[in-house]
Amino acid sequence: MKAKCKLCKQNIKIIDYKNLEILKNYVGPMYKILSRKRTRLCQKHQKSIASSIKKARIMGLLPFVGR
Repeated sequence: MKAKCKLCKQNIKIIDYKNLEILKNYVGPMYKILSRKRTRLCQKHQKSIASSIKKARIMGLLPFVGR
């Protein structure tokens, strides 16, 4: 049996760019978006997380780079 991603298990359909608690789990210490191998997300949720992180960066909720 193939392991499902965390967001599929929790039945989360939409990831909002304002939900920083979820988004911070998928960026590294330098605020880079983590890969699918590291996050263990399905392709649909990985794309959704990546676009939400990018929107949050543009809106100023997440930094582009860390120190």
